[in-house]
Amino acid sequence: MTRLLFLCTGNSCRSQMAEGWANVLLAGKVKAFSAGTAPGSEVDKRAIKVMAEAGVDISRGRPKSVDEFRDKEFALVVTVCDNARETCPVYWGKGRKLHRGFDDPGAVVGKGKTDEEALPVYRRVRDEIKAFVLELPDLQAGN
Repeated sequence: MTRLLFLCTGNSCRSQMAEGWANVLLAGKVKAFSAGTAPGSEVDKRAIKVMAEAGVDISRGRPKSVDEFRDKEFALVVTVCDNARETCPVYWGKGRKLHRGFDDPGAVVGKGKTDEEALPVYRRVRDEIKAFVLELPDLQAGN
């Protein structure tokens, strides 16, 4: 089965969404993981909420450091934020690297917003990530 790794800074929102989408939409073809260059303490509750609206449960995820995957091989490593692309350590394996930046919903929304104000931004990013996952290049089985 093809192994994918999605990287962002905090591993609390965008990379968690990408991991969830890939494991659902590409089930049986890939096994997706996610990590962060500076992982936070928990998965963004609004990310969990909008993914659940789309039928994808990411509530059991936890932010993980990219270092946890140092000895693992991946067919494809995708950075989903510009900061991760710039600060990510040189990837240790033979896997292909790809970058596709997505807005950080929390940063776009800002602090102190209600769900009614914030969730449309989270939904937009969720849907953009879904479209990206569906367009991932044909990956050869293995890794």
